[in-house]
Amino acid sequence: MTPTRLLVGFFAGCLAVLTFQSGLLALLHAAGAVPSAPWSLAPVPPFGVPQSLSAAFWGGLWGVAYALLEPKLTARLGWWAGGLAFGAVLPVLVLWFVVLPLKGLPLGGGFTPSRVLLTIVIHAVFGLGTALIFRLGLHLAGRRASPAPAAPSDRPRG
Repeated sequence: MTPTRLLVGFFAGCLAVLTFQSGLLALLHAAGAVPSAPWSLAPVPPFGVPQSLSAAFWGGLWGVAYALLEPKLTARLGWWAGGLAFGAVLPVLVLWFVVLPLKGLPLGGGFTPSRVLLTIVIHAVFGLGTALIFRLGLHLAGRRASPAPAAPSDRPRG
């Protein structure tokens, strides 16, 4: 696992939160399906970081996890299905069984059926966005790392 791959994963996760996941949340908020709007600048304890930046940072950490798991996910499911599966499973399980209880909330947010489905869909879209941005990032990183083809004037004449 190269540092470039992990860095691309981090930025893919950050950008996926700010674009794919927050874009879906904006649509859901406009439709009245979720109470809060995305891209909030409200401070988050304990450091007072804006909520959107906090979410992007955690998305970046999930992007690193995706970068580590991507070869196996892609081999088994393909890149887009692997991204959907990643987002729909790992972050959701950690949210339900670690984050919510640490915040004093019930496991799974009480497992209300409509909320369960919404949580899975929102995180699956994050996973798909992470996979797409990750592939693009690796492509761009590979282009930068590749030596440029020789110009015609640099080629030896034979």
